[in-house]
Amino acid sequence: MTAAAQMRRYAVLDVFTATPLLGNPLAVVIDAEGLSDAQMAAYARWTNLSETTFLLPPTDPSADYRVRIFTPGGELPFAGHPTLGSAQAWLDAGGVPQRAGEVVQECGVGRVRVRRVDVNGAGAATRLAFQAPPLRRSGPADAETVAQVLAALRLAAPEVLQVEWIDNGPGWLGVRLQDAAAVRALQPDFAAMAAAGLKLGVVGAWPAGGEVDVEVRAFVPELGVPEDPVTGSLNAGLAQWLTGAGLLPACYVAGQGHALGRDGRVHVERIAAGENAGVWIAGDVVGCVSGTLRL
Repeated sequence: MTAAAQMRRYAVLDVFTATPLLGNPLAVVIDAEGLSDAQMAAYARWTNLSETTFLLPPTDPSADYRVRIFTPGGELPFAGHPTLGSAQAWLDAGGVPQRAGEVVQECGVGRVRVRRVDVNGAGAATRLAFQAPPLRRSGPADAETVAQVLAALRLAAPEVLQVEWIDNGPGWLGVRLQDAAAVRALQPDFAAMAAAGLKLGVVGAWPAGGEVDVEVRAFVPELGVPEDPVTGSLNAGLAQWLTGAGLLPACYVAGQGHALGRDGRVHVERIAAGENAGVWIAGDVVGCVSGTLRL
């Protein structure tokens, strides 16, 4: 602890679950003004969570707050579960948005809208949803990249239906398998994946009538996160790709986290027109820890 250390409000929230310990935890430093890049990076390494966020005053006058997002291995321009968790932490800390019912977050990809959506259509319960940012890179991966993906996932070519770029900031590649069972059975080669610099999101469909429509897994060993429990940015990219191609319906639910003992739920809605046109990624957020941090 240095002489400049001070007490800062702090929270840990579980995102993409209504039941604590089944989603993806997020550490949020609410009063982060004055922290250096090195301090933020060091604290993110210390928490060793998939992401740690730092809330700051916005530089864009149309935004409600600014967030910086760190993994143990570095900073991200955007990530999904940190967006929902940071918005909830900001609201819980007394934040009042400029526009009723909607929070505008400023981050590395620009402004991201976060709004409340009905859980059951009756308005009795709501959950937060963020609008998926535009893809920075899309389209099929080249043959060399596909070969690296196959080696990293220990799969043969016939087991993979498609490999597409779905990069909305973190650098995601989307990989579609035959079914959800194949996704759950994966035993990746993380060393090969990290060496190739791959950030992979894998998806496969469950049979109709189940609790969820697809199974998703996210692998980012290069950033110090071999497997991420539940991943908003990845699900956003997958939804933009798969609903846009007609491979999934406009509304569906993804499950993620089984291999890590979690049971995350990601609620996807594609709105065709109007003010809220686009893909929205919703999830429950539950607080687990609140207090102060000396940093």
